[in-house]
Amino acid sequence: MDEMLPFFGYCLLMSGTPGPNNMMLVASGAHHGYRRTLPAILGINTGNAVQTFATCMGLGALFVAWPLLHEALRLGGTLYMLVLAWRLAASPVVHDRPPQRLSFAEAALFQAVNPKSWVRSITIASVFMPAQLSLPAGALLVSGIGAAIGFPCVSMWALFGAAIGRLLSSPARRRAFNVIMAASLALLALLLLR
Repeated sequence: MDEMLPFFGYCLLMSGTPGPNNMMLVASGAHHGYRRTLPAILGINTGNAVQTFATCMGLGALFVAWPLLHEALRLGGTLYMLVLAWRLAASPVVHDRPPQRLSFAEAALFQAVNPKSWVRSITIASVFMPAQLSLPAGALLVSGIGAAIGFPCVSMWALFGAAIGRLLSSPARRRAFNVIMAASLALLALLLLR
């Protein structure tokens, strides 16, 4: 168990710090509330778990063998995050038409182009895989632990969004919030591109 404490800390840090997933969850929580954001939360956790498992089982070796593939994925992920930022910034601000929320499948699939998720998965596969377990058992263990730690962390971001959503009663405040969240997501995308 002592050997796993650094892994727990790493998962807590990666799930709890700002990133594309958490910025989207704040925006969704603010516009739709926690309950209606829950499918996106579950999608993010499921997508991360599947990605971590696949990376631990050997997908990360492809990125080592073909660095150009990793660069293409990073560029594609950045472009997709910029599209999401544009969608949020351009979304209507009237109360009867809030921005479209991410579905379970969209949130899960987003992990495939989310650079922070790839960094997380590759680091887990290369640093935290338990040597005493078989490859599938170790991959399943770290994927499950990552999802268990990730769920409350990303939930806090959605709850934060839901709490500040009450302050967004006027169209002008909603517009300002959408633009700030979109700019934050775009900035994150550009920072991850470096």
